[in-house]
Amino acid sequence: MSHVFHRHLHHQYPTAVAGDGPYLIDADGRRYLDACGGAAVSCLGHSDSDVRNAIADQVANMAYAHSSFFTSQPMEQLADFLVERAPEGIESVYFVSGGSEAVEAALKMARQYFLEIGQPQRRHVIARRQSYHGNTLGALATGGNAWRRRPFEPLLMEMTHVSPCYAYRGQESTETAEAYGERLAAELDAQIQRLGPDSVMAFVAEPVVGATLGAVPAVPGYFRRIREICDRYGILLILDEVMCGMGRTGTLFAAEQEGIAPDLTTVAKGLGAGYQPIGATLVSGKIRDAIAAGSGFFQHGHTYIGHATACAAALAVQQVIEERNLLARVRQLGEGLEQRLRDRFAEHPYVDDIRGRGLFWGLELVENRETKAPFDAGRGINGRIKAAAMQAGLMCYPAGGTVDGRQGDHILLAPPFILEQQHLDEVVDKLGTAIDQVLSC
Repeated sequence: MSHVFHRHLHHQYPTAVAGDGPYLIDADGRRYLDACGGAAVSCLGHSDSDVRNAIADQVANMAYAHSSFFTSQPMEQLADFLVERAPEGIESVYFVSGGSEAVEAALKMARQYFLEIGQPQRRHVIARRQSYHGNTLGALATGGNAWRRRPFEPLLMEMTHVSPCYAYRGQESTETAEAYGERLAAELDAQIQRLGPDSVMAFVAEPVVGATLGAVPAVPGYFRRIREICDRYGILLILDEVMCGMGRTGTLFAAEQEGIAPDLTTVAKGLGAGYQPIGATLVSGKIRDAIAAGSGFFQHGHTYIGHATACAAALAVQQVIEERNLLARVRQLGEGLEQRLRDRFAEHPYVDDIRGRGLFWGLELVENRETKAPFDAGRGINGRIKAAAMQAGLMCYPAGGTVDGRQGDHILLAPPFILEQQHLDEVVDKLGTAIDQVLSC
């Protein structure tokens, strides 16, 4: 019996022992093409020598120094790298160990900002239903996925949730994309009015929704309207790019494609590509300056913030992405993956929406394409497809609760940026085999 408290105690996991580019290899020698990056993490695959060497060099010099005593060269260099490439207005970076921590830091920083500028009444946070922002209590409360929240509801702070920008299910048949976006913006405005404009602290959203909806981008113009509303009422805009950021959608920051700049941005997964645990909260100059002009002290912290080895690994990852021009490759491979997905699944009787950007794609599974009716959740379609794909030698990221937190199934794809064209064929072929096996097509 394993003494590890695994994610699921009724499941037997294969033992991963090696990585080879986009493949993971288990103890029996089986190879699995990682078409989801684990959870959109492993953007450079599993054996990049430049990153491994950077980690070894940093450990040889100094693995760790507590941030209450020292700064470090890797932390300073990584912050410089990110700020130079971040959306306009971002001037500082607060490093943590993962996405949930990054969201927690952003929430606390937003609250402290308003305390520092003399607006202590601002306490409400608005987010969107069917969002996911992490599993720590503040991040879980911010997320709008009912299934993830339900067991812990008594522990969660009060949050307000509005509709997601989910055109496949939310846009009316007679409604243009622009009109749909305007309707959602009006809903946000109405909630702000209900709570009181001077009591709202922040609006939190994923530019491309990942785990809970499956790579759903917003309709054109939606985020511009959201930015306008936040500015009108003095509300901070927090963009959660933990899953969709760091090049995953074809630009370093997903917000670039929306033409807006946030006040706070959270990143993680692709920042360190899985070579070390790391996340970050990117902070606008106005927030940093307000705290610097006031107390000067952010009342928050973790033992491993700014971990020198993690920062060295993340800097190496980002340098590799830039030096090898992998963002252009993401866009090119993304076009190829989209075309293959549409060729294989556009007429599939149980696949009714294919959406995404770059190397971030989702397929929504339905029992009836005419009515968009989901499969009965009791059938466990998403889990069965994951198992069938693993048996075929493919890692993908199926999930349930797409529609309302309980009903609905989708498959998320987020493969490494280093794929070759033949890997795209392998992804789609093996995924098709798994889907057809489970749904008996």
